[in-house]
This record gives sequence, C-alpha cells and structure tokens, in this order.
Amino acid sequence: MGIFRYDLYKSPNVGIFAKSNDKLVLLPHGYAETKIKKITEILDVEPLFVSIAGNRIIGPMVVLNNNGMILPSTASDDELVYLKRLTGLNVTKLDSKYTAVGNLISSNDKGAIVSPLFKNELDKQISDVLGVEVHTMSIADLNQTGSIVVSTNNGAAVHPRATEEEVEIISSVLKVEVEPLTINGGIPYLSSGMIWNSKSLIVGSLTTGPELIMLSRAFKM
Repeated sequence: MGIFRYDLYKSPNVGIFAKSNDKLVLLPHGYAETKIKKITEILDVEPLFVSIAGNRIIGPMVVLNNNGMILPSTASDDELVYLKRLTGLNVTKLDSKYTAVGNLISSNDKGAIVSPLFKNELDKQISDVLGVEVHTMSIADLNQTGSIVVSTNNGAAVHPRATEEEVEIISSVLKVEVEPLTINGGIPYLSSGMIWNSKSLIVGSLTTGPELIMLSRAFKM
C-alpha cells in the first residue's frame, strides 16, 4: 500500500490510459506485458485489457467503483458484454450525448459527485449502476467533476480552487475527508495524473515531493 510515481506510454498522464477499482485495473489492448506486472503489484489487482468505443483512452471514458461501471453511449455492445462477463459488475452505457463520462462523474463506494451537464436526468441510472446516492454540483466553477475529484473509500482530493463549502459537500456525499491538491507539478485536473484504488495510488512522474505528502494525507497512505 502506498503512492508510486510511474508513467504509461512515457506520459505522466497515467489516468488517461487506465482506471482501477479494488479488484481490477482496466488497461488498453496491447499494453506491454513487461510493464503490466509492476502496475498490478502496486495496485494489488488483476489486469483486464479493454477498448472503449474502439480506442485506448480508458480513464476519461469510464466510471468505476467496486459495484459497477459506466461506459459512454458510443461504447460497442461487444465491449459492454465483454466487460460484464469478465468483471461481474453492473455495467451499463449511459444514455447521454456526453462521451467522456469519467470526466463528469466521480464515485467511490459511498457516493457519487455528478456534473450539472446531465441536468439531473440520469441520477437514477447512475445511482442504480454504482450502488450509491448521487449529488449534482459544479466545483470551482467547473462542470468536469470527474476530472477534478478523485475518491477512494479512504479519502478524496479535489481541485485546489474548490471553496470550503464545496469541500464540505463533497466530503458529506463521498463520506470521506477531502483535501484540495494538485498532481504532476501543479495540474488541478487530478484524474489525468492518477490511477487509484483504496489500496494504492500510481501518479505521474512529474508529481512533486510536496504533492506526494498531500496525497498521502488525503488518501491515508
């Protein structure tokens, strides 16, 4: 258990290419086998190789907790069936024109923060799949809630410009303590630079020492 600096495809934006829960990590088809072992050992999970809507951009296109998985409407039926069969999770395609669902929904196993772009029209579908109550809000005047809130069952991080009131609401919904912080040397779009679960974090190589300290505090590691 801990926090580890690591790059995928020579990029510190590790969250673009992968997403994890406490049992599995989704990785693009064709990712180098020599590098898989380190990722799975750090996160203590099994690897699952996928494409979402036919491409290797995984993180922004998927919402994942230990109960369910949400895919964009552009995901193929074959991808949906494949993921249902191999994960055993509740898996669904979100009935929305917005495809980067991972950038718009942040969830742990206790709650979910949902972008106002959905206009509360998909709350029931999101709640049913993830098995949590949902709360709609913008953060720091931004609607990309999934990209600026990262949460495990132990703690959460949020965009550094989130107000005290927003931090309190996020904490109440996700039922964990929340810390404002950045990743990769000052980037506030946290999910782009992280692969996370309740056991460990993988962060991009540009993440600084002070950021590592803040991450350790936020996620109780």
